[in-house]
Amino acid sequence: MKCPYCGYSESKVIDSRPTDEGERIRRRRECLKCGKRFTTYEVIETVPVVVIKKDKSRETFDRNKLLNGLLRACEKRPVSLETLERIVDEIETLLQNSLDREVPSHMIGTYAMEKLKAVDEVAYVRFASVYRQFKDINSFMEELSKLINSKN
Repeated sequence: MKCPYCGYSESKVIDSRPTDEGERIRRRRECLKCGKRFTTYEVIETVPVVVIKKDKSRETFDRNKLLNGLLRACEKRPVSLETLERIVDEIETLLQNSLDREVPSHMIGTYAMEKLKAVDEVAYVRFASVYRQFKDINSFMEELSKLINSKN
């Protein structure tokens, strides 16, 4: 870290603490050459996850898009926004921790369905109906049968 006053590249850290948001670390430093103090901010660098869609196009993962899909599935259901945000956080963590920087969209949908199934079965079926694009009532009934059988 170069000193902003004299340009010397060596400094020592005097104090470190997280910022109010907890997203960055604030560091007070002292230049080893001129002795002046200055503040730096350290941010965790995240590599964006790219989603490969069904039509093979690619776009950056958008947590708001996932949250909106979950909100639609949970409309008029007793599922709190806090729970849905936790689900999105968990899925985003799974994606960030995977070694793949490109993830097929169906994997994100599968993660979301697994999480919803544990929270609210009606929301799970709603999400599955859009995600799996049921062609007819029989394919919808098959999914319901799987859900019922998994409970027994």
